[in-house]
Amino acid sequence: MERGFAPRFVIQATASRPQVKKGHLWLTLSDGEASITAVAWASKLKQLDFVPADGDGVTVIGKLNFWSARASLAVQVLDIRPSLSTVLRRFETVKAKLLEEGLIDPSRQRKLPDYPKRLAVLTSVPSSALADMLRTAQERWPLSDLLVVPIPVQGEVASIICRVLSRLAELHDQLGLDAIVIARGGGSREDLIVFDDVDVCRTLANFPLPVVTGIGHDDDLTVADLVADHRAATPTAAMVTLMPSKESAQQTIIQRRKRLGEYKRWRLEQANSRLKERQVQLHALRPAVALDRRRNQWTQRQQLLRALSPQRWLNRGFAMLHTTNGQPVQSIDDIRLNEQVQIRLKDGVVQAITETIQANEITDSQASL
Repeated sequence: MERGFAPRFVIQATASRPQVKKGHLWLTLSDGEASITAVAWASKLKQLDFVPADGDGVTVIGKLNFWSARASLAVQVLDIRPSLSTVLRRFETVKAKLLEEGLIDPSRQRKLPDYPKRLAVLTSVPSSALADMLRTAQERWPLSDLLVVPIPVQGEVASIICRVLSRLAELHDQLGLDAIVIARGGGSREDLIVFDDVDVCRTLANFPLPVVTGIGHDDDLTVADLVADHRAATPTAAMVTLMPSKESAQQTIIQRRKRLGEYKRWRLEQANSRLKERQVQLHALRPAVALDRRRNQWTQRQQLLRALSPQRWLNRGFAMLHTTNGQPVQSIDDIRLNEQVQIRLKDGVVQAITETIQANEITDSQASL
């Protein structure tokens, strides 16, 4: 039977009743019709990135073990990975749980810093994803400091990621962080299952700083992406999202400098205009100017008084009639017969006594008026 099988082969199956006995992992693999026992020896179990739960779909790389003494047949597990159906089922389960807890909610997403001074980058070290992120950060905004925090990004490493995140949350003030990026390069969707872990996602959702994820490819959506403040399609895109463009910032500075110059010129023109107005006001308040203005006013009033003076009418041949007590006589009713009156002319006064008083005859035309 051993000669009838390849040295290594692949099995797609559902794992059932996994249990560890004496350091070895025993489980049953089934396709719904037939089943076979499988074992991951203790030495291999320590190297596995994934340990299935009951009912998980798995892809097993193994070889055939046959014990002739017991006529027993089993698959020796060389590697085991979750199937896509298992990954998607876990994704939906964790998503539903965090939705119920209110941790997946667009209203919880925080604004990313405009000009971050320091960022923490959580990814595997070394990796091509980290190299791309460092290069992109240097090209876009070299003023930001990057704190690279190595984390494992595949396998049963959820507890390690949670410890690192918790420690960063405690020290973020001391470290002067503005945001964090958690990233992983491309791979199969099954390789990203750690980012569907409920504890990892809950820790990310409650992190005190904005969180940006750049996990896998554009079409790889994990629960971590749903709880983050911003999801980028790739690790490089995550840095583009967080880092302002130095070229764009330079153009903004040039435009602001231009507007500042225009504003400065406008303010100077306004100040010059106000200064000229105040100079005019100050000139008007000078004693000599005030004296000239008062002199002109005095001259105008003198001219007005001369224009209204009775002497002007006397000079033209008119006379003014007064009683002896100085009251002007304006009507024949103001004087009696044989009363002494004064007649003022342009060059003196004539004393006279009224002998007759005769009223004016009113003509028809005057009566109509």
